[in-house]
Amino acid sequence: MTESRNLFLTAQWTDLLMLNYEVSTKLLEKYVPRGTRLDSFEDRTYMTLVGFRFRETKLFGTLAVPFHRDFLEINLRFYVFRSATSEERRGVVFIAEIVPRWMIAHVARLLYGENYLCRPMGSDRRGGMAEYWWGTKSTSCSLGARVSETSAYPAQGSFEQFITEHYWGYSAQPNGGCIEYQVTHPAWKVRPCIEARFNGDATAEYGAELAGILGNIPHSSFLAEGSPVAVWKGVTIL
Repeated sequence: MTESRNLFLTAQWTDLLMLNYEVSTKLLEKYVPRGTRLDSFEDRTYMTLVGFRFRETKLFGTLAVPFHRDFLEINLRFYVFRSATSEERRGVVFIAEIVPRWMIAHVARLLYGENYLCRPMGSDRRGGMAEYWWGTKSTSCSLGARVSETSAYPAQGSFEQFITEHYWGYSAQPNGGCIEYQVTHPAWKVRPCIEARFNGDATAEYGAELAGILGNIPHSSFLAEGSPVAVWKGVTIL
């Protein structure tokens, strides 16, 4: 059991818009941290572009940092697993994570060694629409969808369960090592997307090959309603 003294932060994650793309394993192999292996669903490999909201963020479960409690994040991630002593740990690897505040990106890079980027960002969630965007001086990108009003918990063994129920994070380190950390939350209800899209050129954030895939129609898309979450301090495993 994870001990309370290892808690890094707590927050509410809400309105997680997830655009899922089937990809070749060859495109992801260079990002796979040591000690982990690519995870798949029905022998197919996926990456997910996610936009969501952090709310009521507190460090160590109690410390609220002024002007850093509520913010957006957009990340591109894929799925791995690691064989630990007593279990198979299913987790995610982030290719890049975009946030709107420099301090958030700096602290996350320092503690977890992940590729956090700081960009101007915005979002819109009203009626049956959800949208997230970021921009630079030279380009802008967005992900958006029309969302069903009907929500339900994912069925056991479903694709939606596969995407939403990876409870570990893995981060490859510059020295070749790997950091593992746990993320805990209850199961999330999801709403299917009636249509979803990505617009823009994200080459600067994800590289040309992965950015090109985002221009395709997603394999699937849905909005997870979210919940309280806890993120635990990372541990070097290799």
